[in-house]
Amino acid sequence: MSARREDNPESASAPPATRRLVTDAATSARMSKQRRADTAPELALRRELHRAGLRYFVDRPPIKGQRRRADVVFPRLRIAVYVDGCFWHRCPDHATDPKNNAQWWADKLAGNVARDRATDLALTAAGWVVVRVWEHEDPHAAAERITALVKRSEPG
Repeated sequence: MSARREDNPESASAPPATRRLVTDAATSARMSKQRRADTAPELALRRELHRAGLRYFVDRPPIKGQRRRADVVFPRLRIAVYVDGCFWHRCPDHATDPKNNAQWWADKLAGNVARDRATDLALTAAGWVVVRVWEHEDPHAAAERITALVKRSEPG
């Protein structure tokens, strides 16, 4: 059984990006399996960073009281690392457009990108360095890039 957004009386007056999308049970089950943290690309990057001798915090807000969480944080050095999924964050090389509920997804994914940019601006304004790593990037190469930044940022 599949229901459209218009069939949901709770969402009739909400703006398109915030309307609750009514889906069938299979879609709901599939989406509930999407991880927010500890994804395979994150774990691979963290393994490489640890192998390089770096120690860091995982899945925490760079700035206390902020809701948005970085995947890897070096608080003393003010470096926040985000591992972005190609679908969810609209990778220029690998982003795909869903066919079903196309407008809802377009609004949702555009909102994700806008939130990423706002997060980057807020952290940069607060003196942080933001590193974004795409899920398709080689974790070893990304770890080398981050390690070099950490070494340059360390005092003395």
